[in-house]
Order: sequence, then C-alpha cells, then structure tokens
Amino acid sequence: MRSALRKMGNSTGIIVPAPLLRAAGLSVGAEVELIVEDGRIVATPVVKALRAGWAESAAAVGATEEEREWLAAPLSSAAELDW
Repeated sequence: MRSALRKMGNSTGIIVPAPLLRAAGLSVGAEVELIVEDGRIVATPVVKALRAGWAESAAAVGATEEEREWLAAPLSSAAELDW
C-alpha cells in the first residue's frame, strides 16, 4: 500500500490508510513513538499505564475551588488529632 507525504503547516505528514491502522490496533489520535531504523521510519504505539491520570481527573470533576483546597489539604493521622 502506498501513500504520499503531505505538507502540514511547518511539518510533513503521511496519510495512513484505515486498514493499516486497524491492523496495528491504532485509531485517530493514538500516540506513537517514531524512530528511524535502517533508513525506515518506524511508528510504535505508546502504551500508557493503566488508569494513568485518573486520580487527577476525578479530583477535578465537579469540585469548586474551595473543595479543591480542602481535598489538597494534608491528611493527619488519628494519633495527631485531639479527641
């Protein structure tokens, strides 16, 4: 399968046909690592850690500024509290 290089702003891009994307398990917006190997450009899918960034996203959802300050406060152990 062939594709042409195309000018994209100050860079150059390549259109990857859908069958090749599917075969590689990729979709639009996927992040890939690019290297040059023996005169070829090799694109390898970037595998992110499972649930990467979930805690930060969950903390920000629906929280007001005051709630975010409260959630960011350091936690104390029970031994440090006056009962």
